[in-house]
Amino acid sequence: MRKKTQQKSYFKRVTLFLTLTLSVGFLTTSCSKEEEVTPQHDLPLGAAYVTDSTYDASSHMKVYNFVYPSVDPAGEPIMLSGTITLGDDVSRQTPAKGLILYNHFTIYRADQCPSRGELSTQKIALGYGLITISPDYYGFGATEHHHQAYCLSLYNARTSIDALLAAKLLLAQLGYSWNNVLFNAGYSQGGQTTMAVVRLVAEQYPDIDITYSFAGAGSYDLPETYRQFVNLTIAGMPSTVISVLLSYNEFMNLGGQREEMFLEPVLSHIDDWILSKRFTREEIDTKVGSLTISDYLTPTMLDTTTALSVRFMEALDRDNLCHGWTPRGDEHILLFHSSQDITVPAINSQKMYDFLTSHGVQDVDLQIRDIAASASNPAHENASIAFVLQVLTKMREILADK
Repeated sequence: MRKKTQQKSYFKRVTLFLTLTLSVGFLTTSCSKEEEVTPQHDLPLGAAYVTDSTYDASSHMKVYNFVYPSVDPAGEPIMLSGTITLGDDVSRQTPAKGLILYNHFTIYRADQCPSRGELSTQKIALGYGLITISPDYYGFGATEHHHQAYCLSLYNARTSIDALLAAKLLLAQLGYSWNNVLFNAGYSQGGQTTMAVVRLVAEQYPDIDITYSFAGAGSYDLPETYRQFVNLTIAGMPSTVISVLLSYNEFMNLGGQREEMFLEPVLSHIDDWILSKRFTREEIDTKVGSLTISDYLTPTMLDTTTALSVRFMEALDRDNLCHGWTPRGDEHILLFHSSQDITVPAINSQKMYDFLTSHGVQDVDLQIRDIAASASNPAHENASIAFVLQVLTKMREILADK
């Protein structure tokens, strides 16, 4: 049974802490506010536009929220949303040192997405002279009323790349410029999306050059992740297991009935706890009440030989990032994981590393650290601190050489 907590999200606490401790000495002291942007609603249907802009004086951060054309999980045209952030050290007169495509980690509550104001991670990049581009993902922001496309790696990568391309056009229209540096980064679900971006860039976007990708603790091989959970009988964050099953069932049309998949009390509370977007991940896990997967998944789902489980495993494997594509070979990647992670097992990073190096990618830094769980937080979350520190160190090294 997980200990109930009233504390704010651990990831948010980590990023706020790092913002305070790592940005000191980097932020400029000027606080001149740029003019506000008037939202443009008279553009052709499907054109990206800025919806609003604000200035966070306490963080010295300019924020542009925008919507952009993309597709929904069925491939139909849709407008998605995202956020652009930059510090006082970037202006229309001072080019940015580069761009960061930031792929956010698992969220459930509606106000945790970038365009709704959750920007604590973006604040960490302030003072590095970078512009951060953060997609909300399908199911948040402009598409908040839809089921989130949780852990659909290739689909989420497509929406992230669309956000990047749209943001670059909007930034140019707003009068900003930047050097030829592009970082691609994310942790947990964001780590998975980060590596899916690497894949789609290799397959479909020859004109996009990613300077460095930072992928932390992502589910790159979802079938293996599921097998690990079944074998270990536990999962560090029950909400994520439940959400993967719901998402793939919804968008891959697998035909699973909820009563075939889930036990009480989860079965009767899926809409309220998970799909309502009213609760955080911590709150949902507390409501589920157990890390033991047999307490909330049916025997049908735990037996990987049943017809329903086989359909799920086949669908998960179609989204497997550890086979079925050919890297460019010139990628530069950090893979980071805790060896004690029972939320996303570290075998994911090992298999990703093995796949990349077997296909000739030379610059892959695999770091599997012995980072343990604490009394109140899983190893998955504790490792995010070390990951962020590694990212900041590497970014600083790269930018110093430019």
